[in-house]
Amino acid sequence: MAMIYCYECGKKYSESAEKCPHCGAPNRGKGGAGEKQWLVAFLLCLFLGAFGAHRFYLRQTASAIVMLILGITFVGLIVTGIWALVDLIILLCHAGDDNYVNKIAKRK
Repeated sequence: MAMIYCYECGKKYSESAEKCPHCGAPNRGKGGAGEKQWLVAFLLCLFLGAFGAHRFYLRQTASAIVMLILGITFVGLIVTGIWALVDLIILLCHAGDDNYVNKIAKRK
């Protein structure tokens, strides 16, 4: 039985359920918005990663602000470029994994 993460509350539940037992949100199923979320996060990291755009998208605001501030300076741009490269590799390792992206996005 495959488990997925809820798009609304971020909690795990059975993929076969019609709605999330925790919050009642409908099951969007595979191939829905989650895949697009991974693709958007990947593209933001690829093109604007040194400025933390992908981290803003994934709601990791504190580290995104740090990347943005560092990205403004030349030395910081090198550091955030390496940081973004690591994030890009992590996203590639979870290629198309909407559960991974949703789990990150739901962290508070």
